[in-house]
Amino acid sequence: MQDTSKKTPKDGVEGEGSYSGTREYNKRTADFIEKGKVDKAAQDAKRAMDSGEAADLKAAEEKAKAGDPRGMRKTK
Repeated sequence: MQDTSKKTPKDGVEGEGSYSGTREYNKRTADFIEKGKVDKAAQDAKRAMDSGEAADLKAAEEKAKAGDPRGMRKTK
């Protein structure tokens, strides 16, 4: 009889907690910081918030905070 309790998904799905996704995110974040890209990104963000696109950016932020970044939920 085979032990099936330690099955690995054949399609690569890891479930809600993706260890490989977390590792990749952490690696890319560390690379971004190490390459010194933080200050430029912050300056770009400040320029964007001081521009005509600020209202669109704030609306996108609110959607993301509400858990609906793509605007897929129906509103009343």
